[in-house]
Amino acid sequence: MQLADSAGAAHLSTARMPWRPGSKWQLWLLWLPLLTMVTLLINGYHPWSEDGGLYVAGVQLTLKPSLFPHYRVFVHEPLRYSIFAPAVAWVVRRTHLSLPWVLMLADLFSIWLTLYAGLRILQRTVVEEAARLAGLALLSAFWSLPIAGTSLLLMDPYVTARSFSTPLSMLALAFALDFDPQQDRVVRSLAWSGLCLALAAAFHPLMAAYAFGFLVVLVVSRLRRPYLGYTVLAASALLLAAALHVFAPAETPALVAAEMSRYYWFALHWHWYELLGLVGPVAILALLLRGYRERSDRWNQTAEALSRAGISLGCIAALVATIFARQGSQTHLVARMQPLRVYLLIYAVMALLLGAKVMELALGARRLMRTSLTRKALSGALVAAICCLAAIMFYAQRQTYPASEHIEFPWRVQKSPNPWVQAFLWCRKNTPPDALFAMDARYVNEDGEDAQTFRPIAQRSAVPDYSKDGGEAAITPSLAEQWWRGSEAQRNLSTETDAERDARLLPLGVTWMVLHASAATEYPCPYNNGVIKVCRLVAAEHR
Repeated sequence: MQLADSAGAAHLSTARMPWRPGSKWQLWLLWLPLLTMVTLLINGYHPWSEDGGLYVAGVQLTLKPSLFPHYRVFVHEPLRYSIFAPAVAWVVRRTHLSLPWVLMLADLFSIWLTLYAGLRILQRTVVEEAARLAGLALLSAFWSLPIAGTSLLLMDPYVTARSFSTPLSMLALAFALDFDPQQDRVVRSLAWSGLCLALAAAFHPLMAAYAFGFLVVLVVSRLRRPYLGYTVLAASALLLAAALHVFAPAETPALVAAEMSRYYWFALHWHWYELLGLVGPVAILALLLRGYRERSDRWNQTAEALSRAGISLGCIAALVATIFARQGSQTHLVARMQPLRVYLLIYAVMALLLGAKVMELALGARRLMRTSLTRKALSGALVAAICCLAAIMFYAQRQTYPASEHIEFPWRVQKSPNPWVQAFLWCRKNTPPDALFAMDARYVNEDGEDAQTFRPIAQRSAVPDYSKDGGEAAITPSLAEQWWRGSEAQRNLSTETDAERDARLLPLGVTWMVLHASAATEYPCPYNNGVIKVCRLVAAEHR
């Protein structure tokens, strides 16, 4: 019996270290790059879209300070507390590569780093190599899964500060899983975890703050009496939120308008199916938790602690958001802090553990099957299920970017099939650097526009828009008034008359407009591709 126990312990010990000499570490050297490319193929790459465009504009401004002479604060403010723009600009200068190439390589590296961080978590929670691979495969399939209550994706098909803060936060979690009060690894594990967290904070302080909250809950989960700690943490979070709510400064009407434009901050106003995004991951982790409790080896104990931490943190965040993030409140400081962003790491942990657990169950079932045919059928069914999920996510991404290439390679920048991008590129080549553009305030939400942002593509200044600039104004009160005036001036711009446009735009100093091709105007429009036209504001006597 002792020999059997020793052999079992040795097997578990070696299974924990897949990177040791003589093991199958070569397999991971192949799988991680392969999964990186598969992830790119499934989810696509759109460097100028959504928040990616905001971050790229900041890099462009860092590389060329003369860009964006008007409303520059909307380019600079999103990156004030991040090293993202200086870091990417430094790489461009040192490598002498073009910015599109650096962004593409950064996206590939961020995918690889995230998968590597996921592997490090799985190495501490899962024994079987095949189960670890399944966990990574499910994470890859769920890459662009929307995170409830945040307007974020698990990982974006473009490069932002989150592209690096997320994998660094996951690495911090992986090192924190080594924390064991009964052993001497406490200082080392927390030191490495703290280093990764500090690097994450350098890229995205807010996301790193919520990753720190996850780490605290995880450490509490490893204690002998975690539920007492959960109670203390929940009470502390509620007291902190209450203090922020009570002592928050008064809000201007413009700031309130910007906050109300972010409807997803307020969970009480969601549709019923949106609430599944909060309940679903917690419920899945709760089911996994039951399975981990059936066995008492250290891998299951670690996975149990990680699951408990995700469940507890999700419940605390949802409670804070429900109580304090309400549209009818006099102040919305807690809503601006977006406590539900902690769900990004919860989703990542859920995908990793769920994929691994399903594979473990399949491996257990395989051992009970007597024929090779049934064993192969079971393996094929699991692979097919993950492939179906990946196909669904691929279809969703194509529906999100129907007018753009699925992967916008650097050498295809000037050949985009998207008519909006074509118009923006024309503006870059044919208008003066100090031009100020106006367009419909919600242009990124237009059908076929694909959320491609004007500033980084055209490299020209633009009046603040409702959607993307509204997000920055909602969390930066000093920008609210400029955003409100600009977005109101551009409301339904293509349907207005020239007189109405003049009254709104000329006081702002606008010199060019981007309108629908069908918009009626007497202004000269030197560019018209049948969908979009670019028109110049000139004096009435020169029309």
